[in-house]
Amino acid sequence: MALAALVLTGCSGSPKPSESADPTGSADACAQAAAPGSYTDGVKVDGEVGKPAKVTVDKSKKVGEVQRTVVSEGDGEKVAEGDYIAYAMSAFDSKTGDHLGDLGYKEGELLPQNALANQALAEAIGCATIGTRVAFALPAAEGAESQLYIIDVLDKVPTAAWGEKQKPVDGMPTVKLAKDGEPDVDVPAGDAPKELKISVLKEGDGPEVADGDTTLLQYYGVDWKDGKSFDSSWSKGAPYAAPGNTYVPGFVQALAGQKVGSQVLVVIPPALAYGEDPEAHELGGQTLVFVIDILATQHAPAGQ
Repeated sequence: MALAALVLTGCSGSPKPSESADPTGSADACAQAAAPGSYTDGVKVDGEVGKPAKVTVDKSKKVGEVQRTVVSEGDGEKVAEGDYIAYAMSAFDSKTGDHLGDLGYKEGELLPQNALANQALAEAIGCATIGTRVAFALPAAEGAESQLYIIDVLDKVPTAAWGEKQKPVDGMPTVKLAKDGEPDVDVPAGDAPKELKISVLKEGDGPEVADGDTTLLQYYGVDWKDGKSFDSSWSKGAPYAAPGNTYVPGFVQALAGQKVGSQVLVVIPPALAYGEDPEAHELGGQTLVFVIDILATQHAPAGQ
């Protein structure tokens, strides 16, 4: 499944909308989807959507081009431009039908993706509806054998925290949210706290973030000293995920044990941010405030 993860889960920038794109993005999504082919049309697929599939392939057929056949159509919304989609897949030897592995059927196993920002994934599930199962085949290329995947389109993931609101903590910055969930932070007057301060603004209902996870999140960072934002995923137009959550220590501590769907407010002193020396980093010596929306988390493989 390593190749599947590389091909179908690679991160990239947001796709540029075409001049003819409709407001929902559904036209672009349909244009990116691969056409059916004789190979994927001939694959027999057994099992329920949401569970690993079993297949029988027509051994007389070959994968000469990228092709995709809808095995069963779901009754949810169509995948559109900008959607982050939770999905799962089973991989098979395209020549023999031998099962190679499954990915995404267990909790915390696979991050949602901006479905149309990755070419292979856009070809596989573009224009599909939530609940759809597709057979997707890639021809041999650059030393890799041809590949067959059965992909389940499981859900559309919100791009802002959806958890239950919690009571604010006295003395912490206050947060107001725009309609799309982007925060605005008001830092209180007075000296910054000397220790790490964490407040859960919304508590989600998903899996907990564990050590070594890669977490899909939105963040909004403010300098306590002047109250100005110095960095934000919102300003960049897309959620962000750093492999292994390689953030400053205070940020990592704020994520630890939090549930997917939560919004966390954290005040990070310099020692747990970029250090005390302003010469070493432009944010050195500064106390930082972050609002973090936890959208999904992918647990590290066993043994890592």
